[in-house]
Amino acid sequence: MAKAIYPGSFDPITNGHIDVAVRAAAVFDELVVCVYDTPSKNLMFSTEERLELAKLSLANIANISVETYQRGLTIELAKHHGATAMVRGLRNERDFGSEFELALMNRNLDETIESVFIMTSPKYGFVSSTLMKEAVSLGGDISDLVSPIVLKALLEKNNS
Repeated sequence: MAKAIYPGSFDPITNGHIDVAVRAAAVFDELVVCVYDTPSKNLMFSTEERLELAKLSLANIANISVETYQRGLTIELAKHHGATAMVRGLRNERDFGSEFELALMNRNLDETIESVFIMTSPKYGFVSSTLMKEAVSLGGDISDLVSPIVLKALLEKNNS
């Protein structure tokens, strides 16, 4: 049984993330979306909120589960799950550069776990959580770029 993890901060999860997760779930028997508890960036949503938004956004895909993870090497998280791969989404050449370096480091740490890159669908090539948060804060309509539950959460955060 082929199992993969898809780690990220998902602050919040976007349709680009969902696109990658759904496509990865079609390749692997099981996909665990792992919401990183303490990324080194400013977060809008708490870990519990990000976890819940990801769970609700991916609830209709039977072979996807969602959980959080704490500090430590992501390669160790993959081993803990018995995963044979770590999925990463790529939007552009900048993503490729940083993900390439990370994949080489992970390969150095454990050559039995593959890094699998999935190019986002073209319609999500510019989508990032940061850009979604900024657009909503300035009154932009992003309803086609995030799930309805995420849009509601973003609007609530901006109106509080």
